[in-house]
Amino acid sequence: MRKLIALLTLSVGVAISTPTPSIARVPLQIANLQKQTKDCCEVDTLALDTQIWGENGKTGDWRSVLASVDNSLKYLNTPGSAKVYRRYAKSGITRDRVRRSLVHFRKLVVAAKSPADLQQAVKRDFAFYRSIGKDGKGQVLFTAYYEPMYAASRVRTEKYRYPLYRQPANFGKWSKPHPTRAQLEGSDGLLGAKSRLKGLELVWLSDRLEAFLAQVQGSARLQLTDGSEMSIGYAGKTAYPYTSIGKELAKDGKLPLSGLTLPVMINYLTQHPWELNTYLPRNRSFVFFRKTYGAQATGSLGVPVTADRSIATDKSLMPPGALALMHTNLPFGESAEQMEYKTVSRFVLDQDAGSAIKGPGRVDYFMGTGKNAGDRAGITGSRGQLYYLLLK
Repeated sequence: MRKLIALLTLSVGVAISTPTPSIARVPLQIANLQKQTKDCCEVDTLALDTQIWGENGKTGDWRSVLASVDNSLKYLNTPGSAKVYRRYAKSGITRDRVRRSLVHFRKLVVAAKSPADLQQAVKRDFAFYRSIGKDGKGQVLFTAYYEPMYAASRVRTEKYRYPLYRQPANFGKWSKPHPTRAQLEGSDGLLGAKSRLKGLELVWLSDRLEAFLAQVQGSARLQLTDGSEMSIGYAGKTAYPYTSIGKELAKDGKLPLSGLTLPVMINYLTQHPWELNTYLPRNRSFVFFRKTYGAQATGSLGVPVTADRSIATDKSLMPPGALALMHTNLPFGESAEQMEYKTVSRFVLDQDAGSAIKGPGRVDYFMGTGKNAGDRAGITGSRGQLYYLLLK
């Protein structure tokens, strides 16, 4: 999984294998929490995560926090994680330290009676490593991704015509350059029997844009016409970089780049459906799927991602599976028309990656599954700070 919505100006979190970090030093710096600067958040609200115990009449998600911590611990106990963390040794961020930090944080969550209790304990016991951000001063851009829910059919019909495909068994032997999106599915998405992928159709959707969005998000839950449900996840992709359709529309003067969100882009393409044939093929990258049999959406570490508690970062730079803290503005509301932004301090686990999530100044936040998650993810795009928390 992964990824604002890459469609627009950025990316989505397609699950990809975790690359070995290419540098010995993680781009994180110890933060002096007593020294406030104009570009940083207020010290008294940092690490005050009110969602854990519930707010605005909603139940807290402390169980989700613990489950997400456990997922990271599961990853850190794998041989693959040991290999990855050897590259971080000189930074002082070792696999053992990350693991001990998670175990200790878990105990603090269980023992704390309020957000303030947890905040005090975390500030007492943990060192805050601040991402240097894109500007070297800690400014990070936060976007979001989600797991969509769509109607679909197991068989092709006049209504359900747009397929999602399994990965070919011989995909590893395909010569490069790989076929482009247009070559695999046609400029109209209906190449069908003439496609190299004929016979690999996993499911059919009625809306071409929904089929494209499923590829962008890297997973989906499907309500099938026979009354059953199916969950699908990322299986692989062709060797092309992601191209933002939103940026392409803005470049051609079809939409203003300022204020461009996923709902704005979807609305434009819904009103101008003929434009799909022009713009979707510009993203030459193509994603394959597999059935996940109801399992939770999975991140690049091979463990489930948790709504509101998992993030995707550049895994060539940031410590996989580690406990992090994001401080930024996020949208909240029951509908797209009622969204309001609130400043939040949110404990998260770094468990995913994204093809457009590159550098220390980018974070993609997993909103969850379904329409409301999609509404929120589609308008998320705020600046803020990212910290990694490690035991002193």
